[in-house]
Amino acid sequence: MSRPAVPPLLISLQGAAVRFGPVQALHPLNLQLSQGERLLLVGANGSGKTTLLRALHGLVPCTAGRRVLHSLPGQAAPTLAMVFQKPFMLSLSAQANVRLGLWLRGVPRAERQRRCVQALQRVGLQGLADRPANALSGGQQQRLAIARAWALRPQVLMLDEPTAHLDPSAKREVEALVDEIAAEGTTVVMSTHNLGQAKRLATRVAYMEAGRLVVDLPVQRFFTDTLPPEATQFLRGELPWQGADAASGLR
Repeated sequence: MSRPAVPPLLISLQGAAVRFGPVQALHPLNLQLSQGERLLLVGANGSGKTTLLRALHGLVPCTAGRRVLHSLPGQAAPTLAMVFQKPFMLSLSAQANVRLGLWLRGVPRAERQRRCVQALQRVGLQGLADRPANALSGGQQQRLAIARAWALRPQVLMLDEPTAHLDPSAKREVEALVDEIAAEGTTVVMSTHNLGQAKRLATRVAYMEAGRLVVDLPVQRFFTDTLPPEATQFLRGELPWQGADAASGLR
């Protein structure tokens, strides 16, 4: 009987740490990200989630250890894209914001327009292509930021609390969009405070505290296994109820 194929490795952090002057923002950790995973990072503000995302992306250098991008068979290193918690929008149209990212990536002019149209359709903003991006609602801006990232055709999409400042309706729209993109095969790494969101979207959940990676488990085990005390306390603090069945009631 043949064994299931192991998904190819895309990124690994090996003893990776990040320091900003006297501040140890990320303590040495090992982490591997494979194709098709949905890794959700949870933890309090200041726990290191954003720093870990940026270290994975390469936006901040590791001051110890190393970050390795692993090439897929017959391909170059994976393409990465990141969506920030408060996306920066130029004072240009929605479509111009998407095209700029493609221009910076070196995509030819004719291809830029085609991808831009596809990306705006993908997030349901095709009717607002000519509207100034900074005049869009918060939820629309976040969807535009996802379109701008998705247009790059990334193998790995990283999102830093993309629903943190949105109303419930906009949160549902963005979450559904992330779920759809992941279902199409894009590897997703996302930070969130919403444990229900983690349970719905993740295949794997990592809990961080004070710049340390405390727990890294498949999603079902994260919500059913006995966790270290600091992780258990965080879950109890985020849940509006207590009891053994709390995790199964997340929604």
